[in-house]
Amino acid sequence: MKIDFTPADFNVALATSVVVYGFSGDELLTLIAQKDGEPFHGAHILPTAIIRPDQAPENVVKSLLRDLTGRDDWPLEQLNSFANPYRNPSGRVVNIAYYCLVRLSDDLKASLEARGCRWIPVTKVPSMAYDHDEVMAYARERFKRRVKRRPVGFTLLPREFTLNEIQRLYECALGRKFDKRNFRRKVLKSQLLIETGNTVRSSAKAKRPSRLYMFDEKKYQTLTLKGYDIVYF
Repeated sequence: MKIDFTPADFNVALATSVVVYGFSGDELLTLIAQKDGEPFHGAHILPTAIIRPDQAPENVVKSLLRDLTGRDDWPLEQLNSFANPYRNPSGRVVNIAYYCLVRLSDDLKASLEARGCRWIPVTKVPSMAYDHDEVMAYARERFKRRVKRRPVGFTLLPREFTLNEIQRLYECALGRKFDKRNFRRKVLKSQLLIETGNTVRSSAKAKRPSRLYMFDEKKYQTLTLKGYDIVYF
């Protein structure tokens, strides 16, 4: 099969956008930015960067994350390429999108908000420019599938967490409620959790403190590499 390119075939730009997820302890959040300059000045968009001809997409998105969060080693996965010819009124731009999971902290939230970014509950994301609504919807479905079969959601939790927190995370990720007793039985059966011996009071009204857990790092890495085909819920 012979394939011949003409100079006009190379008049296509590349960009990358990343859907960044964080967990507040009560809500699943995503990061949105504000477009500076035309087209769509002032509109909501996903964090986005241009991919230059000599750059690999993954390196660009990692550089973007490093610029935003100070780190580029967060769990990162490519989603899809979004290539509608009319998605960008400035010209033909193919967007190679990713999603990323970060562990929220007060410092990280303050740093991003100072740069004009906002953390929004995934159920309350406003309409965005370009086709970023489509990218966001695609990321939600991918994250739901990953959460069901792999322990990736643990990345969003603090180092030590309660069973209530992990249940709330899964409820937010999958958009459904779980029976408390059944959920705990299944999570503990996974043998991914280690009881730390520490406790915390979830609120002033709590009758007793909650036990704190952490995940077994070695087992987590093993299951992540091998594949984790046990469906939790």
